[in-house]
Amino acid sequence: MPDRTLPSRNRREFLQTGLATGAVIITGIPASAQENPMPDGLRQALEHEKLGAVLGNPSGDVTLTEFFDYNCPYCRASVADLHRLILEDQQLRVVLREWPVFGAGSLYCAKVSLASLRQGKFWQFHTSLMRIKGPADDKSAIATASSVGLNMGELRRDMEDINIARQIEHSWILAENMGLSGTPTYIAGDFGAFGQQSLDELRSMIAEVRGA
Repeated sequence: MPDRTLPSRNRREFLQTGLATGAVIITGIPASAQENPMPDGLRQALEHEKLGAVLGNPSGDVTLTEFFDYNCPYCRASVADLHRLILEDQQLRVVLREWPVFGAGSLYCAKVSLASLRQGKFWQFHTSLMRIKGPADDKSAIATASSVGLNMGELRRDMEDINIARQIEHSWILAENMGLSGTPTYIAGDFGAFGQQSLDELRSMIAEVRGA
């Protein structure tokens, strides 16, 4: 299991060490020294997924991607800041990628999360589950889904859709081949950070992408 005790990394550190290998495995693009360390194919794979949650402006000029787990305390703490960023920055696009590194309970929650998208209640489910006390598992996920008004029959059927399993698997492949250390990990443009980030640190990352 990834170590959550590591400090936040500098903005380019993990991208410089991990992206070249990931580009070869995921996209088939040869690794090469280039001014922009994020190849277009990898950026497309990272930021665009038909089944994934996209918040904010779908045509925004900057995409902020977060790899998260419902049992990650730092991910739970970041929800309010992400919401504030979306409200204050009308050109921000946010992609949330379920990366269930904390075991079976997290995997179950990731499936419910992706299934909730099909009923248009992702944000309600996401924020409600992130606010619970204690572990996020099958029981808390189902209780949360019911509390936000999801159709439980549809939800259970959608959770078994092979495309949801493939979505989660794709996030794992991206994370592992970019050498990500754990959750939360934030990526925007060619900048990235691991661990809990303050609202100002996230703003700074977004501003650096616009100024790059």
